Amino acid sequence: MASNRMIAILAAALFTLSTGQASARDYLVLVAGDCGDAASKVVRDTGGQLLSAQPSNDGRTCIVTVLVQGSGERPRKVTVRVPM
Repeated sequence: MASNRMIAILAAALFTLSTGQASARDYLVLVAGDCGDAASKVVRDTGGQLLSAQPSNDGRTCIVTVLVQGSGERPRKVTVRVPM
């Protein structure tokens, strides 16, 4: 079942396409621009706390930044580029 966010993104993309302000390529980047799964995987793999997740300029990868707590140390920031 599609989430409300995905439906809103699709509706906005279709509206923009129908008004001629965007190309089909822009529409595909909007749909592919969800980094939720990639962020969940990085958080699960590192045991860290999610700071940010955003699609890269190429539209194929996500840049995910997490804060990883060490044992008795100051947390370190880890940035990972993962496929969408």
